[in-house]
Amino acid sequence: MFESKLPKVGNSIFSEMSALANKHEAVNLAQGFPEFIIHPELKTALIEGVDENQVQYAPMPGRQDLRDAIADKILKQRNIRVDANTEITVTAGATQAIYTVFAATLNPGDEVVLFDPAYDCYDPSIRLNGGIPIHLNLTFPSFKIDWEELNTVLNSKTKMIVINNPHNPSGSVLTAEDLFELEKLIDAYPQLMILSDEVYEHIQYNTPHQSILENEKLRDRSFVVYSFGKSMHVTGWKLGYCVAPENYTVEFRKVHQYLIFCANNTIQFAVAKFLNQREDWRNNLPLFQGKKELFLSAIKNSRFKIIPCEGTYFCLLDYADISNKSDVDFAKELTIKYGIATIPISVFYEDETDNRLIRICFAKKDETLLNAARILCKI
Repeated sequence: MFESKLPKVGNSIFSEMSALANKHEAVNLAQGFPEFIIHPELKTALIEGVDENQVQYAPMPGRQDLRDAIADKILKQRNIRVDANTEITVTAGATQAIYTVFAATLNPGDEVVLFDPAYDCYDPSIRLNGGIPIHLNLTFPSFKIDWEELNTVLNSKTKMIVINNPHNPSGSVLTAEDLFELEKLIDAYPQLMILSDEVYEHIQYNTPHQSILENEKLRDRSFVVYSFGKSMHVTGWKLGYCVAPENYTVEFRKVHQYLIFCANNTIQFAVAKFLNQREDWRNNLPLFQGKKELFLSAIKNSRFKIIPCEGTYFCLLDYADISNKSDVDFAKELTIKYGIATIPISVFYEDETDNRLIRICFAKKDETLLNAARILCKI
């Protein structure tokens, strides 16, 4: 028997809560996948990919037509030119891209700063590649970065800062002022890099999304990760991409080629064709704005307090007026007793901070959201 590299890691909370939801036939607002039918033109493009025998290995960095389509999208969306050949790599989802960044850049003892509640793949990926995660808690209840606290932990061993914007699970977003603070850190620590997880870029409600790509100084020191699963409602396709300066991309691809070599060719074909046919990503914001408003309006008379959601298709609910139970126990009770599955937030904290919050996903059909709201209003 060998010694575990991740002795404290078991099944993820998403697997646990989804299994519990299935067992008790609960309304599942736990796992973050859209409950929508694939766009007909995207489905047709996938079938065409099979019919045209686009089923062998794709080029290692990604199909040329897809990388060109991504570069064109970024130009239309942000008026930024990204080199499709030297700065874009297509990956098997954002999670693989994130792991590849750590594998390509970290040496034993390198420190990586995370902000809790942090998405659950960051910490183990850092540890598996010899890095040391440094966890800082976002301020509560605004879930903003405490820049003064961050300055106290930075040192010559700090290799990277990970940001997630919009932020999962809290729904908070970064401002132009936040990017200015990052700029100052880049100037002060020449070894420092940024990993910017921007998979929910198209779902930001009240202000324009602040991408690292729009800041030239930060872009030169950053890996920026995106996902088609979120914008096209096909999370099971596991297709994403990483944008980085050429010298970073060279190192990224050295690892990428030995992790997966290439992402699924048929799906790349379909996504490239769909991107070239229509700018459907522009429809995400009104869609999710409507879902958010529908759900929050339906639970406004419940005993839950709503934490403001500025981005993503998640919302946090405060149940402190309902129960003294831990968030994990309360989430399980909701599933078993009331038939609604959610995600407790303490599992996203290294120190298991429990603010009595649960996360719900509102990327669901109207009937699913209204059914869930009826349940919540009775508690």
